[in-house]
Amino acid sequence: MSTKLNILIGQVSVAGLKSVNQDCIGTSPSQGAFLATKGFAAVLCDGISSSTVSQIASKTAVNSFLTDYYSTSEAWSVKRSAEKVLKATNYWLYAQTKNSEYRFDFNQGYVCTCSALVIKSNTAHIFHIGDSRVYRVLGSSLEQLTEDHRQKLNSDVSYLSRALGMDDSLEVDYQAHRVNQGEIFVLASDGLFDFVSSSDIASTVNERDLDPDTRARKLLDKALSAGSDDNISVLVVEILSLPQASLSELKNTPLPPAPLLQPGDTLDGLLILRELYVSSRSHVFLAQDVKSGKYVVVKTPSAESRLDAAHTDTILMEDWIARRLNSPHLVKSVQRETAPSCIYSVAEFVEGITLAQWMKDNPSPDIGTVRNIIEQVAKGLQSMHRQEMVHQDLRPENILIDTNGTAIIIDFGATKVAGLNEIYPASDLIPGTAQYSAPEYFVGQSGTHRADIFSLGVITYQMLTGKLPYGTHVAKSTSTKAQQKLRYVSASALNNNLPAWIDYSLKKALRIEPHKRYQEVSEFIYDLKNPNPASQAKRWVPIAERHPILFWQRLSLGLFVLLLISWIG
Repeated sequence: MSTKLNILIGQVSVAGLKSVNQDCIGTSPSQGAFLATKGFAAVLCDGISSSTVSQIASKTAVNSFLTDYYSTSEAWSVKRSAEKVLKATNYWLYAQTKNSEYRFDFNQGYVCTCSALVIKSNTAHIFHIGDSRVYRVLGSSLEQLTEDHRQKLNSDVSYLSRALGMDDSLEVDYQAHRVNQGEIFVLASDGLFDFVSSSDIASTVNERDLDPDTRARKLLDKALSAGSDDNISVLVVEILSLPQASLSELKNTPLPPAPLLQPGDTLDGLLILRELYVSSRSHVFLAQDVKSGKYVVVKTPSAESRLDAAHTDTILMEDWIARRLNSPHLVKSVQRETAPSCIYSVAEFVEGITLAQWMKDNPSPDIGTVRNIIEQVAKGLQSMHRQEMVHQDLRPENILIDTNGTAIIIDFGATKVAGLNEIYPASDLIPGTAQYSAPEYFVGQSGTHRADIFSLGVITYQMLTGKLPYGTHVAKSTSTKAQQKLRYVSASALNNNLPAWIDYSLKKALRIEPHKRYQEVSEFIYDLKNPNPASQAKRWVPIAERHPILFWQRLSLGLFVLLLISWIG
């Protein structure tokens, strides 16, 4: 059984009775280096008859999608990648019309419809603007997956309500469907479906004894016989086999896990010097490249996990992630000249201490020093978030402070990557370390970049107060009702030198509800450096929050007085 995506394609596009074919179709190669991480793509664009240049728009849109989509980050989701490309193409087409003689009538400009299908792993992603269509064949019937963006004035008059190049902004219809082996999708222009019935289309593409190109040609002939007077385009996409949902799709060749190593051993030209960290999941060693003399960090599966495919996949993923990031505040992968003989990762060696150790050595740091470290960590997170990555295990032990005072985030073992999540099922286990994990993880929700903001807020709070904002209660609150009872303890009450506006920024970063936190990590950093006007608003703060010890002392005294009065009386 094949473990790769294998697709048959049939396609045809003709002018028909018209002198110019304003349609354009295209597909990506069904095999290739990007098939696992970006998927297979098919695009159909249809020009508008009122324009003499819309064939240029159609061709540009198809070529741009098939070129630029595969140039976007492999870490991005299909949705983000495709929408970025479509919106950029839309703006370019719109600008072409604005700068041409057609600027006063966009019906004559660089405008076209667009329907795109991307099949990645076990999912079909559909993007649609206009009135070309995407269908899915269900047995002997045809299911129209897209909605025509056409406004009808009466039975004879209608107009496109949405198209590429029509406006400077663009709304794209998007949907995702799980796919099965043997499934067929059809992309078609109105020159086909306005003249051939859905049942005829379904029966023709279901003739599996014919190759897809022949089936597409038969549909063309049916449309011409039925009197089609428009351009005719059709793409038939048949899925022969689907990959297994695993990171094994990213492996060029299957590799065994690394052997159990000891100081003094050599692995692919790396001399193992000493252990840095050992757990039930991984062994981390300081090693030296024999050829270059450089020190590196080698991570291998532990004895307990070396035969666990899920764990060896995480080591592959860590290396994959590190190679796609570039920031002085993120640990770098080390590229080697020789191909690895087994599964392990190699990262740069950072000489320094963990933030956890730094905090022990500096129990009462000044606000400026804390800001400096947190801002550096935030820059590393920003680089990850731009790639649609969520670290998910941000904690003091995973932040290194090197000898120059640079903060560097390490360990991408729990990192969620939008692009990889589409081919690699997420684990049911709560990622990260309980004290620093966002509350949403404990009620079964998936973490977004705002989960990283929460973790960064916990670290900042701990650096400034020596305490955790909710103690250990977040991990114990495994229901929404329990989380509603959690109360933020003012950082200013624990650190008298902390301005109220700093406490405001911490409280917002540490909100239990993700949507109430900062939207971006940069907003949190800005508020740590500049008083937010909202923090200056006068508000009454209960004494229990401002001075919890004094509150309980007064409450105890009051109860004692009442008890005394009751006893005397």
